[in-house]
Amino acid sequence: MYAETSQEKRTAIDQALSADWKLREEYELLTSAQQGLEKVSLSPRKKALDFITNYAGKSAREVLDLQG
Repeated sequence: MYAETSQEKRTAIDQALSADWKLREEYELLTSAQQGLEKVSLSPRKKALDFITNYAGKSAREVLDLQG
């Protein structure tokens, strides 16, 4: 799906996909889901980022207070 295998492995995968219809069906389902995810734009809300930043700052201050 991500073209990260050798040509030898890709050939073996293609052979397996053409010989096993259930495997082919799963593969097509996964590639369809992958294509759908590529279209999704994710970005956290500002409120969530502020919460994480504040929590991280608070935790860092607590650690420094324990050390000092």
